[in-house]
Amino acid sequence: MARVGLTTERLIRAGAELADEVGFDQVTVSELARRFDVKVASLYSHVKNSQDLKTRIALLALEELADLSADAVAGRAGKDALTAFANVYRDYAHEHPGRAAAARMRLDPETAAASAGVRHARMTRAILRGYDLAEPEETHAVRLLGSVFHGYASLEGAGGFSHSAPDSEESWARVLDALDTLLHNWPARPTP
Repeated sequence: MARVGLTTERLIRAGAELADEVGFDQVTVSELARRFDVKVASLYSHVKNSQDLKTRIALLALEELADLSADAVAGRAGKDALTAFANVYRDYAHEHPGRAAAARMRLDPETAAASAGVRHARMTRAILRGYDLAEPEETHAVRLLGSVFHGYASLEGAGGFSHSAPDSEESWARVLDALDTLLHNWPARPTP
């Protein structure tokens, strides 16, 4: 019988909070059981194991990011949409470092296809429509944006930009300006 008050959703949210506190890699069913002062076995009616817990945290993070991104880009286009979208990723990584790491977790193809990651891809491609990129250039641009957003936030979160001027906020604005310029002037490669 499940302990009163313990639900799968409550455990996953607590796991996400734990990830933000101690790092996504440190999240385990054992650590979560300690948080709730219950035996590990009592959590197995809600999650299969630590891998299942981490997958569910990743799915929660992807859902949260998709919702935040959709709200941020609604009614925007071009650079305004790009900036709003980028800021969601950066702000989320600052506020929820463990969840941001979880959102990058490799999921099996079936789980990935059913996740909010699909919404992220659609939103990114919708933003890129304003830059008039044809395939395969659009896919290259999607990968570039993801790399820049996650890379910048990861370096910034690790303190990589805190030891020198100018402030990382100023650099972030310049990065977004550069991305906008690049996307407007994206070099198409001839097909072989």
